[in-house]
Amino acid sequence: IHRALLLSDDAVANARPQLEIEADDVKCAHGVAIGALDEEMLFYLQQRGLDRMAARGLLMSGFVNETLAAIPGGPARARAAALFGVEGG
Repeated sequence: IHRALLLSDDAVANARPQLEIEADDVKCAHGVAIGALDEEMLFYLQQRGLDRMAARGLLMSGFVNETLAAIPGGPARARAAALFGVEGG
């Protein structure tokens, strides 16, 4: 599964299906989720007192934390968390 968060109007994400053949068992993965931050979610958070930048940061943090959860614990996860500036090591 390919997930991408587009953070500007010029951002582009390219995805391609993966075909895996193992012992006469064929699997094809083509799930893709690509999009920008949801304006309704931003509006909701702003109505609860967050400014636009804080609301964007909260939504991006949720996306990053979900991705980090897929990385096994250890140095790789800690390094990825440090790159994104979130807790998660």
